[in-house]
Amino acid sequence: MTPAVRFQLSIMMFLQFFIWGAWLPQSFGYWEGVLGFAPWQAMMLDMAFPISAILAMFFANQFADRNFAAERFLGFSHLVGGIALLAFGFLARNFLAEKAANPEATANFWVFFICMAVHCLFYVPTMSVTNTILFAAATNPQKDFGPIRLWGTIGWIAAAWPFIFILTDWAEVPSLAQTSGITEWLGKAMGTPLTGAALDLGKSWTFITAGVASLLLAALSMSLPHTPPKKDVEAGNSLAWVEALKTLLANPFLIILFIVTAIDSTVHDGFFFFAFTYIGKVGVAQNWVQAAMTVGQLAEIITMLFLSFVLVRLGWRYTMAIGVFGHTARFLIWAAIFPLAGEAWVPWLAVAANVMHGICYAFFFATLYIFVDKVFPKDARTSAQGLFNLLVFGLGPIISRFAWRALNNQYTTQVGEDATTDYSKLLLFPAAASAIAAILLLFAFFPPKSISTDADAPAAAPH
Repeated sequence: MTPAVRFQLSIMMFLQFFIWGAWLPQSFGYWEGVLGFAPWQAMMLDMAFPISAILAMFFANQFADRNFAAERFLGFSHLVGGIALLAFGFLARNFLAEKAANPEATANFWVFFICMAVHCLFYVPTMSVTNTILFAAATNPQKDFGPIRLWGTIGWIAAAWPFIFILTDWAEVPSLAQTSGITEWLGKAMGTPLTGAALDLGKSWTFITAGVASLLLAALSMSLPHTPPKKDVEAGNSLAWVEALKTLLANPFLIILFIVTAIDSTVHDGFFFFAFTYIGKVGVAQNWVQAAMTVGQLAEIITMLFLSFVLVRLGWRYTMAIGVFGHTARFLIWAAIFPLAGEAWVPWLAVAANVMHGICYAFFFATLYIFVDKVFPKDARTSAQGLFNLLVFGLGPIISRFAWRALNNQYTTQVGEDATTDYSKLLLFPAAASAIAAILLLFAFFPPKSISTDADAPAAAPH
């Protein structure tokens, strides 16, 4: 792989995850709390992303495998998805301006929903397509994937940190001349978040920023390595997703991996469902919550750099099991320290526990993508990635939104306008689920030895 191609793929991954990282974290609570939608409407908006992952399996990934060059598919998808997200952001700003003048104003749910649904329908398939382009261009996928994919993590982080300052109440921050120096001034800026209507208006920039990034990736896509569709179907199936599904069902170890992925995807999405509220409850300032969450992504960067080294020495099974057990450790730490939330050290430990996110993502999900590319037929590689992304971005989050929401309600007590959640008990449920998934991996997942973790060894497709 030439340095120029490596650079292009790194920028591709950076923008791919910058888009998602810009709007997703701020969306938690935004539908109901800011736009004023009813719970069923908020649920529909939440479901747009995971349902798109399911639809992508049968339509978009098929096109990328059999009909269109992957880089052109990527460019068109981000063009349409970016326009839809920009429209969502500007609609939100216009509505909030109208509401400031008229507190009785209500948002048109269906217009917002159409914008979000269009964005998700075109964005979600690109999660599989970017992997396809990377694996097709890589000289040595197992060694190249981690160092290039980590730029996606950097993109997610880059999307979060600017909002510390975007969501700062600058009217309350003294000038640099009025402070004793840059350190005091920076502390004031970072510790003075916007509140109320100003905070709501500021959050609309997250969608606009993500839309601009999507348009940039659409432009970049035209210069990415050409990745043509596989028109000569080796296995004789005109439908790529059928070929991927047949490979899955013919191999018991892949079925086990599919089940584990379903459980881990539900737990992984539950982490985001719980974390943004939990981090605030233990004392992290609101304008710092999104940045505090990026500690996990910083750990992910480091873990990605060592992924190939660990994978070669531990193998598929132990590497992925460690990744899944990471969820168990993090949720147990959070459950244990929540009763001590008044202590000054608790926010620091809660944020530090996010280091486990790097292990969870790199050791399980990144390893999963490498494994899938190595095992499944190359003429269905996007559909094979999509088959597991159906769980990672589709069924897992859908189950998560219902299961964790129901448990959260069960362990939340409402007294007037104040709600108290017993996280010390609630978080034991995702901890137990991830422990079961890890044990299943350790005792039931046995891929053939021919599917080697040796980066220089040829892969053998299972039968």
